[in-house]
Amino acid sequence: MSHPGPLVVPELVVTEVAYLLETRLGAETEVRFIGDLAAGNLIAEPVHPGDWMRIAELVAGYADLPLGTVDASVVAAAERLRVVQIATLDGKHFSVVRPSHATAFEILPET
Repeated sequence: MSHPGPLVVPELVVTEVAYLLETRLGAETEVRFIGDLAAGNLIAEPVHPGDWMRIAELVAGYADLPLGTVDASVVAAAERLRVVQIATLDGKHFSVVRPSHATAFEILPET
C-alpha cells in the first residue's frame, strides 16, 4: 500500500505491531518498522487524556465484536483528529464501528 503522506499510528498500535513483527517475521522486520517511525514515514500519536474515556466507551459499546483497547484507540484518535481513512489489514472491526464525526470509516487498502 502506498500513501502520499505520513501515516498516523496510535502509540498502542506501535507496541502491538512491533510485537507481532518481531514474533512472526523477526527482528529485521521490526527494525524496518522502527526505522519508518524514526524517518517520519509513520507518526506515533499519543493517547490523549480524553481518549481513555472514549476508548472505554468503545470497548464497552462494541463488546460483542470485540473491539479491544488497541482498535478502540485507533477510533478515538481518528475521531479527535477528524480522520476518516483507516489503514488496516483487518477491516472487519472498523467497518462495523460508527465514528462520532462521520457516518463510517473508509478502510484502506480497499478490497
